[in-house]
Amino acid sequence: MRNRYLDLLRAAAIVRVIVYHLYGWPWLSVVLPAMGIMFALAGSFTAASLRERPTEHVVAARLRRVLPPLWLLGVIAVPVMLVAGWAQETGGEHPFRLSRLLLWIVPIGDPPGSELGVDAWEPLWYVRAYVWFALLSPVLLALYRRIGWAAVALPLALMGALELAGFALPEAVDSALWDFVTYGACWIAGFAHQDGRLARLRPWVVAAVAVALGAAAFYWLRNVSGADSWDLTEVSESQALWSLAFVLVALRWQPPMGWLARVRPLDAAVTLLNARAVTVYLWHNIAIAAVWPVLAVLALDDLGVRVEWAAELGTALVLTLLAVLALGWSEDLAARRRPRFWPIHESALRSEQADEWSGPPLVGVVVEAPRRRPPGGTAAGGPLPAAWPPAPRSARRATIPEPEVPSTQARIIEEWVAATQPAGAVFRDETRDLSLPSGDETRDLSGKREH
Repeated sequence: MRNRYLDLLRAAAIVRVIVYHLYGWPWLSVVLPAMGIMFALAGSFTAASLRERPTEHVVAARLRRVLPPLWLLGVIAVPVMLVAGWAQETGGEHPFRLSRLLLWIVPIGDPPGSELGVDAWEPLWYVRAYVWFALLSPVLLALYRRIGWAAVALPLALMGALELAGFALPEAVDSALWDFVTYGACWIAGFAHQDGRLARLRPWVVAAVAVALGAAAFYWLRNVSGADSWDLTEVSESQALWSLAFVLVALRWQPPMGWLARVRPLDAAVTLLNARAVTVYLWHNIAIAAVWPVLAVLALDDLGVRVEWAAELGTALVLTLLAVLALGWSEDLAARRRPRFWPIHESALRSEQADEWSGPPLVGVVVEAPRRRPPGGTAAGGPLPAAWPPAPRSARRATIPEPEVPSTQARIIEEWVAATQPAGAVFRDETRDLSLPSGDETRDLSGKREH
């Protein structure tokens, strides 16, 4: 089962991105640092996959999540920009060069575009940053396993070094490097969420660290950067510190989510936003750019201040929804799911589990294949002989029975295995000496807490 709390976090972050890009309200960057949340969740999901699958398969799967929807956007946007005169533009941020179109295929740099098409390519820095984080994740995860929490602080230390050094890099490299140091701590904090290290911290420790980071973020914003607004997106240092503070608290908390299934419209919206997260992100800015022309055509562009904001938001959401309905199938193909027109049921997300499972690691849990019956055994479905299957030699020793007092961890693991093992499989619990999150810090695989 999916962790619906993480699904809700990601859905809220996506909605916040849309509203911020529509209205530009600075306080939204404080209330919900959306990009930090999205990078932290992606880091947690990536670490979960790297524990269970070969590195090259995980990296390929991570890239496959975002590249086909990007290619579909490029197939539509690039010809439109060329027809609109991109090749004849002078003085734009991205003068047309045929070779740079390769960045629409492999976005190791920002995919270029015309000045008229800025709404199509401007948000693509996130895709470029995601690609680099996915490529670097095996190295970052190995570093995190070696030095622990110091790896989370490393991007912030690197940011401080860049700030003090003040040397200039080529624009493309500078942008990629600053995005890495801004959101790298959140990505690596996702590793700590996935392996349970964050859950093992006492709540007061997390709260104290978050308060210190938040105080530093706002001190830098108001007293060092010289910014005249509360928009954290304009100050990378404050954005990095506040995003990490928020992420540590948000991922340390795991509230019960049974209520979400009872609020069906919200539950369906959360599922839809998670199944179409990339499509919504890639197309929402274009939808926002089309809001005012659409309202003008409908003669709804002079409704008065009180209702105008609601009309703008409603139109932006409807236009984004139309893009989801028309183009969202690319995410199903990218995730190797059966294409769905309206994925509002949780089953639409089940095939993500191999790549995006964020519960406690199941190291030491072994599910053995069913043993074959002995020669001359009973017919299929009949009783097996006593003491079958025979115990391995290493297990043939006298043991003192222990009282059966099932712990929360044992119950979680037993219920997960009962729900997922093949018929006839034998479960062996080897988690006695493992350090897993306990109690409410552990995801209930029986369904009380889903992901």
